[in-house]
Amino acid sequence: MAADNSFDIVSKVDMQEVNNAINQAQKEIDTRFDFKNSKSSIALEKEEIALVSDDEFKMQNVVDILQSKLTKRGISIKNLEYGKVEPASGATVRQKIKLKQGISQEISKKINTIIKDSKLKVQTQIQGDQIRVSGKSRDDLQRVIHLLKEAELPIELQFLNFR
Repeated sequence: MAADNSFDIVSKVDMQEVNNAINQAQKEIDTRFDFKNSKSSIALEKEEIALVSDDEFKMQNVVDILQSKLTKRGISIKNLEYGKVEPASGATVRQKIKLKQGISQEISKKINTIIKDSKLKVQTQIQGDQIRVSGKSRDDLQRVIHLLKEAELPIELQFLNFR
């Protein structure tokens, strides 16, 4: 049995869960007393979340509500990239939050370095926005997963197709 075992490292956000979290956050904003007569709203636009609120203080509250709903639905806040709070029409402010999908080249190189420095007998192969790790020992592959979970990376990683 000389077949290699492998798994893929990816960074994806479940868009259905994001949509559900946004709907829950919007419902909470609509029913909360401190947002009464407020122009606060949250909307999903492709790969971005658009927030609108009356002022920066309320905007921060909207972000907090959204973050709590995303966390409850199992979506990591590491995969959010916050834009600047900008003035908008009608005496409101807006902010765009970009959802990070896939692993960028610089993070891929960092992950490769972490794996190589561990001296485990595995090979890594960058395949676009994901990384395939293969090796003879399943224990080595599980050590790599544990190592990457412990590492302080700026994105949330998922490990798929373990075989």
